[in-house]
Amino acid sequence: MSGGTMSSRPNPLPRLYRWRTNLIQIPLLTVVTAICGSLSLLVSFGDENGRLQHRIARFWARAVVWGTGCTITVRGMENLHSQPAAVYASNHTSYMDTPVIFATLPFQFRILAKKELWPIAFIGWYLDRSGQIPIDTANPHATMSSLGVGVKALRSGTPLFVFPEGGRTATGSLKPFLSGAAYLAIRAQVPLVPIALTGVYDLLPIHTRHLYPGELTVCVGEPIETKGMTPRQTDELNARLRLAIERLLEPECALAGNSGGPVEDGAIPAGN
Repeated sequence: MSGGTMSSRPNPLPRLYRWRTNLIQIPLLTVVTAICGSLSLLVSFGDENGRLQHRIARFWARAVVWGTGCTITVRGMENLHSQPAAVYASNHTSYMDTPVIFATLPFQFRILAKKELWPIAFIGWYLDRSGQIPIDTANPHATMSSLGVGVKALRSGTPLFVFPEGGRTATGSLKPFLSGAAYLAIRAQVPLVPIALTGVYDLLPIHTRHLYPGELTVCVGEPIETKGMTPRQTDELNARLRLAIERLLEPECALAGNSGGPVEDGAIPAGN
């Protein structure tokens, strides 16, 4: 499978997993999301820099991962600390990618996400009040406006996170990349950091609603420098980003870390 790994998720899923999801996990995750979303909305009125809201989001994310029965292993952790501001870009395999990312990145950041998420109760409240950036891929003018907001955030020192595929994969393989992440990095002259998620697709693929827990791995690659690059090189940088993520998805990279430099392995226990 190009740009991905073979799925280990049984099909059909055993009845035990379906019952556990329906009777325990979904109700639990719904309650946690409602509580954290309401709390985030409440503190947002006095949280000008968004730090409290982000701490609540990290708690929510780790609680969600714990509720699924998974643990997260991070490889290449040193690449998350090497830049004051950067664009972080990952493959998009599941609805669960977002809590995995919030549970993993050890600093405050903003995300570019589909505007369709904003009307969703609790989640949309957090996105709106915490200054996340909606993007409308069907409207080029609105997209450029959102990218402009992203560039401004990066120049002010705030890291950004982007799913360059623009939506979840249906097969586990990489989809074509949109150029927004590369464009942002070049315009702001900040590094572009590739991230590969594995195991999350098996946990909850698209068009499914039952969880299949396992080990989740976040592989962080070395930053791709953009100093001196111009917007005309956006496609070139986008291709380099895709290649870097493809390499991080290879089994030997998932086991050994990233393709260059020392690797710091870190396990994030589900409940911490």
